[in-house]
Amino acid sequence: MDMAMATITTTDGTGEATLYRLMTWLTPSFPVGAFSYSHGLEWAVEVGDIGDLGSLTGWLRDLLEWGSGRNDAILLAEAWRASAAGAWDRLEAVNRLTLALSPSRERHLETAMQGRSFAAAIAAAWPCAAVGEVQQRAGTDIAYPVAVGAAAAGHGIPLDAILAAYLHGFVANLVSAGVRLVPLGQTDGQRALVALEAAVAGAARQALVSDLDDLGGAMFRADIGSMKHETQYTRLFRS
Repeated sequence: MDMAMATITTTDGTGEATLYRLMTWLTPSFPVGAFSYSHGLEWAVEVGDIGDLGSLTGWLRDLLEWGSGRNDAILLAEAWRASAAGAWDRLEAVNRLTLALSPSRERHLETAMQGRSFAAAIAAAWPCAAVGEVQQRAGTDIAYPVAVGAAAAGHGIPLDAILAAYLHGFVANLVSAGVRLVPLGQTDGQRALVALEAAVAGAARQALVSDLDDLGGAMFRADIGSMKHETQYTRLFRS
């Protein structure tokens, strides 16, 4: 896909307005409940796959390069492009595909609940036509990356900016979960974010030039973890 087409912007989506929205929408204070999900990380810690800083960063890097982080970025980009073009049937199809690709019941819950909450908050405080369309067509079953992509396009936020911010929020939330679960100290949490900076940037760049034909992954252990988490004896997280 042509890089210039992938980063089409509008005049009101640059500079301070873009930064303000990104800082607001993709921070822990935004009401999507991201803190309550571990994306299967809780099971990985219980069985010993993750037990220190190195194994946590390795797991999250694999999610960005081979797993759900990569796929969600591609799907977000597709939702952004559909919304920017006013192609609402296409946006609806991307949402259905994103939900269908959830490898487990808990991961479906994770993306659908966060997507619904994100869309509701945007519609109430930051309304735009794209989010209204996805709410009307999808009801309460909205995938999180689709809701974010639609909102970003509706507010003229450049695709490269929203991809980088979304993927940073994705890994930051899981690093926070890892700090609590392993447990790790807050400084190690910051070291993890530093170690993942290049992987976040790489996944964002790849999504810019990818389309639905590029979807796929090989992070099977994380998918299995999201299935196994459901039957863990004790759980802190919903996934």
